[in-house]
Amino acid sequence: MTYILNIETATKNCSVSLAKNGETVLCKEIAEEGYSHAEKLHVFIQEILKETGIGITNLNAVAVSKGPGSFTGLRIGVSTAKGLCYALSIPLLAVDTLQILAKKALTVINYDGGYIVPMIDARRMEVYSAVYDGGLNRINEVQAEIVTEDSYADCPETLYFIGDCQEKCQTVIKGKNVHFLPEIVFPSANEMSALSYEKFLKSECEDVAYFEPFYLKDFLTVK
Repeated sequence: MTYILNIETATKNCSVSLAKNGETVLCKEIAEEGYSHAEKLHVFIQEILKETGIGITNLNAVAVSKGPGSFTGLRIGVSTAKGLCYALSIPLLAVDTLQILAKKALTVINYDGGYIVPMIDARRMEVYSAVYDGGLNRINEVQAEIVTEDSYADCPETLYFIGDCQEKCQTVIKGKNVHFLPEIVFPSANEMSALSYEKFLKSECEDVAYFEPFYLKDFLTVK
């Protein structure tokens, strides 16, 4: 049996799941405006291990959502994952945050072609985005883009937009081939289970000492 603890803190959603052989056993999460990751993350981990009866020493790996996303959220999740991996001498796995969102879309749509476009709100009309096909293969590089009326206008394929910035994107991205999925807002550790297990089987592990989140943009401070 392979037990992997999955941690997703890249957005307002603080999410933790325990997976056995790629299947979620238990998931706990909460999305709050105030970003309660520092208070909730370790509590969720303790509760999940206690409720499932899986001892922390039975974990085979820890997976973390690597970004892009909230600077603070990513640092909290990654530091926790690295600490557990170092203490337990187990592998660290990093999963693309936008791919996690894209996988979530496949659970609610009757996919028969087209592209999935997960987006995470950056600020104003800027988003972190990528494009995936139905096999969760990334079609383009992850980017920070300013959404305009011309965004995706030259794509004739069916487009499924998901994430926490759909409301603002709907004001400029239009077309018969455009579909917004308002029920999919945040990435979740629940969808990480299969993705992290696949990485584990392929031994796609990170260096615990040197791994850093994928911020995509430099951190900016405001006076």
